[in-house]
Amino acid sequence: MGFAHSSSHELAARDCLLRLVNTYSRACDRRDFNLLRSLYHDDAIEEHGDMFTGSADEYVEWVASALSNWSATAHYVANALFEVRGDYAEGEIYKINYHRTRDETEEIVTGSRSLDRYERRGGEWRFLGRSVTLDWAEQRPASAKALESFAAASPRGRAGRDDLSYSKLTLFGT
Repeated sequence: MGFAHSSSHELAARDCLLRLVNTYSRACDRRDFNLLRSLYHDDAIEEHGDMFTGSADEYVEWVASALSNWSATAHYVANALFEVRGDYAEGEIYKINYHRTRDETEEIVTGSRSLDRYERRGGEWRFLGRSVTLDWAEQRPASAKALESFAAASPRGRAGRDDLSYSKLTLFGT
């Protein structure tokens, strides 16, 4: 891992890769499964231990079902380390993941890492493979009082196209 010099091509690649992993979070949290699928090469493999291993198409179907169990999720990229070699790259992506149960009584917060492989094809970076590892997890009661207090000041985020971001951020598209 060298820190002395990065070419403009490598810096551009790192920027594209960071946008890719951040877009993954947006796609999951907004339940934009077309966007999620567009982030993967057709031959990509997603691995979530004993929960899931399969193709990009299978993963999108699985994650749509899994996310339907939560009233809200938020996937935050905390650190993103990339190594780029031409049109191939690898990344270790540290994440904090928030999940609130459908009945809004419990919250689960996890710390995980995505061990990613990427490839640039036709000038576009996409996921070639992802392996997820869990570092820690916490389960706690959800605070209805906190939600009510803050919701009075700000509109609540929503899964899907009803989220405020779709009407306020027109450059993002779908």
